[in-house]
Amino acid sequence: MAVELSDILIRQARKDDLSALVAMFAADALGGHGDTTDPEAFPDYVRAFAAIESSPDQTLYVAERGGEVVGTFQTMVTTSLTSRGSSAMIIEAVQTRADMRGQGVGALMIEFAIAEAKGRGIGRVALTSNAIRKDAHCFYKRLGFKPSHLGFKMALK
Repeated sequence: MAVELSDILIRQARKDDLSALVAMFAADALGGHGDTTDPEAFPDYVRAFAAIESSPDQTLYVAERGGEVVGTFQTMVTTSLTSRGSSAMIIEAVQTRADMRGQGVGALMIEFAIAEAKGRGIGRVALTSNAIRKDAHCFYKRLGFKPSHLGFKMALK
């Protein structure tokens, strides 16, 4: 059954969305982020939410359908001296609930983020995707993103 996109509300996440968000991330076998629904870990998510919520340069969003969280993404705005001091919006942690994938929710979230960037006068959006997520890479390319950089990371813990 296809979702009518008019049924989807994208809004800023609230603290009472955390359980649904954590469950969505914990169910992601490919992510490899160590997310868990273990109650002992919940304070870590609460701390992270508070940091995001208090930042003027970060916003955590949810996609909601019928009062249920069905997707999420986070945006961060960064300004650099390169490109003559331009700003970019980075889109991170894009996740659609497993039973809602392939129904347009992810595209709606990305389109929303792009519109937010344009509305703020930001000329570039960027995102990263785990190298093993080949389907996600195809999805982002369909939306007009082009692979341009090779990313690296280092775990410090």
